[in-house]
Parts: sequence; structure tokens; C-alpha cells
Amino acid sequence: MHDVLTLQDDERRSWTADEPRPIRTYVWRPDGARRGTVLVSHGTGGSAEEMAWLTGPLANAGFLAVAVDHHGNNSVDGYEPEGFARWWERPRDLSVVLDRLGADEDIGPIGAAGFSLGGYTAAALVGARVDADLYAALFAGTIPAVPPPEYPSLVEDLRARLSEDDVADWVADSGRHYSDERVRAAFLVCPAIGRMLDEKSLAAIDRPIAIRSAGADDIAPPEDNADVYAQAIPRAELRSVGADVGHYAFIGSNPEGADVRERVAGEAVDFFEANLRPTS
Repeated sequence: MHDVLTLQDDERRSWTADEPRPIRTYVWRPDGARRGTVLVSHGTGGSAEEMAWLTGPLANAGFLAVAVDHHGNNSVDGYEPEGFARWWERPRDLSVVLDRLGADEDIGPIGAAGFSLGGYTAAALVGARVDADLYAALFAGTIPAVPPPEYPSLVEDLRARLSEDDVADWVADSGRHYSDERVRAAFLVCPAIGRMLDEKSLAAIDRPIAIRSAGADDIAPPEDNADVYAQAIPRAELRSVGADVGHYAFIGSNPEGADVRERVAGEAVDFFEANLRPTS
């Protein structure tokens, strides 16, 4: 069971209404003593509840597990092009949630985990940064802009909606840091947009990182994503979950991935137990 909190960020606006950005937040609470808090970010077009395969075991192991429905990029509320292209809004969501939860209770040492674009989100919280020049090249068309399967008309919708000034603002925003010093460690499952990241920002990450890739992943192929993260981040530990495992094995509603999800969730628990120990 989990609680649902209706949070918002007064510093950002919603893309669907004249109101602050919504951050629907789901909290799985441990029954006994608490080890700390793990923030969890869903994949592109997914939802917080689809990550229950990870949040549930984390809560059972004693962690406060917290996930959000990222605005404009979740299957509960529907899709907005901004939600699929302004990737850096996701780590900002999780920092806001930390502010709110930390103001009300002791949340202990903090980690982050995520799947697919959620893997990038967790990495951004520990220092990964989008390469603004590469992001600009996407809009200029000098590198291919391949839309995600969940939103095949994304490129056309963005070009119709954005002015040149909008694009310039987005490019500037993309290259900023969205790290959060409170996050001590990150667990990335099939992380995405690896080729869009600033390699220097990855090389500067000095916190423990665990990465899981899937050998048959044709959505976030390891050679362009998980391997890129692992090769650039000095303390990263990379492990394949299997040569025949595909990307969507990590969608909670997919019965074919149940065994691999259970195994990876156990590895995530072990990782956070080792890296989120309270400081004396």
C-alpha cells in the first residue's frame, strides 16, 4: 500500500492549465525502522505505480520509497510534448519532493533509482548533465531526432509549437546542472539518452552508481546508453541482466519480466543498503 500526495512546484507552470506544475507523489512506507529514502523515477510515458516492482521491495527492506508521475510524460494524465523533450524537469520534480518530505519528517540518507528516462533522471540528481550543443543539434536537424514509441508525432508537435526564442531558451535550460547534493547514490536500470549527455559531467560524478542493462534492449540499446554511462562514470558498476532481456521487461504490468524485475529489485535493495548507511 502507498500514500498519494498532491504536491506542486510554485516556481514552474503546468503545461495544461494556468496553475503551478503538479507533482503527484506516491509514498511507500516501511513498517519498521527506516534505513533512509529512495526516490524512484518511471520511464518515458510510464507512471509511478508501474515502478511498484521496485518501490515495494525497497519499502519492505526498510526504505521510504517515493515515486512521482512526471507531468506531461505519464500514462495517468496523458502526454504533452514538453514532457517528452524537457528531460531535466524530472530531476527538478524529485528535488521538490525532497524539500517537502524533508520539511515534515526525518527522511535519512537519500538515494535515487530509475528506469529508462528515469535512469537519466537519477543520474542527473548526482551530476549528469545534458550536452546543450547536442540538444541544439536535435532541433537544427543536424543529428536525427527519433521520437519515442509512446509519442510518434513528438518532433512535428514540437516544431509546430515552439518559436526560435523558445528553442533558444530550451537549449540554455538543457545544459544547466540539476544535481542534488542530498542524493548519495543512484541505481540506473536501462538508462536512456546516453549519447545526449556531457561526458565531462559524467566523469565528474563521484558518488556510487550501479547500472543494469538489458542485452535485447532496442529502445535504449546498451551501446548507446548504459555502456556510455558506465564507461564515463568513474565509480559505476555495470551488469547485464541477460542477453535475451528487452527494455519492456521493466514495465510493471508485463508478466514476462516478473522474474528479472524481482532479481533487479533485490540488487537495488542490496546496493542501497550498502550505500545509504547513516553517518555517525
